This record gives sequence, structure tokens and C-alpha cells, in this order.
Amino acid sequence: MDMRYIKDSASALWDSVAEGWRHLTRSAGSALTTFHPGDKSDMPSAASVDDEHYLPTQSWSMLGGDLFEDEKRLVVRLEVPGMHKDDLVIEVLGDSLVVKGEKRFEQESSEGRWRVMQCAYGSFRRVVPLPAEVEADSAKASYRDGVLRIELPKRHPGAAQGRHIKVE
Repeated sequence: MDMRYIKDSASALWDSVAEGWRHLTRSAGSALTTFHPGDKSDMPSAASVDDEHYLPTQSWSMLGGDLFEDEKRLVVRLEVPGMHKDDLVIEVLGDSLVVKGEKRFEQESSEGRWRVMQCAYGSFRRVVPLPAEVEADSAKASYRDGVLRIELPKRHPGAAQGRHIKVE
């Protein structure tokens, strides 16, 4: 094995890792969402968790989503498991859909310690850029099995802009 082979192999490995990282940030970068402690989060103290990476002040989670478009509407689906529909606030602001909420921590009723905490809890804000103008007043939202579905009819000239959307 000569030095040239080692150099070429290391270069190929680095190119592969870099391409994978670019693909991940392009396809899922906006899904990475910051969760902050909220008024109702009820997070355990760091002393009660053995996980060395646990930070009760901030955590991250992937809130995966899909955006579908046809001639008449946009449909946004966001995965927000472990939440109640009343904990979600949905707004259309300009050319973006904004979903805010707070995921609450539920304490186990038995004695014991947390060893690993990988779920994110607290308040979050996720912004989904919309590729077309929408009629916010006619938007509909539903929440089932941890998936929030928002249907946004495309806007016709003269329609109203910006509004809160109730989750059915």
C-alpha cells in the first residue's frame, strides 16, 4: 500500500461524507427544530437524569414534514407526535406557514431515575416556506396519530392574508 492509495482513499471517503452531509441538510435541514423550556414543559432536573448529554434548557428534534402542491391547494403534513391538538398554534404569515406548540413532559408515577432522555420537550416554532400564495381564511387543519395536516387553498387575487388556523 503506497501513500498515493491512502491519500486517494481518504479523499474519496471525505467526498462521500461531505456529499451525505449536503444531502441531509438540503432534504431535512429545515426539519431540525429547537425546543426551549416552556411554562408548562415540566422538565426533570439535570440531577435526576443520568444521561450526560441531557440539557433541560434546550433540545432538538426532527419534525419531519411533507409539502404537496396541485393546481388548487397546498397540503402540509408535519409529524408532531406526543402532542394534543390544543397545544398547536398555526398561522399563515406572508409566504410562510408557522406552526408553534409546546410538548409537555409527563413524569412517571413510580420511583426511579431517567437513564436516557432522547425526546424533545418544550416550546417550538417551525416555519414552512410556501411556494404559492394561499387563502388563509379557507385553510383547514386536522391532527391524527401524531401528524398535523394543513390544507391551504391557493390564493386568488383580492383574497385576505394572514390568519390563525383552528385544528379540527
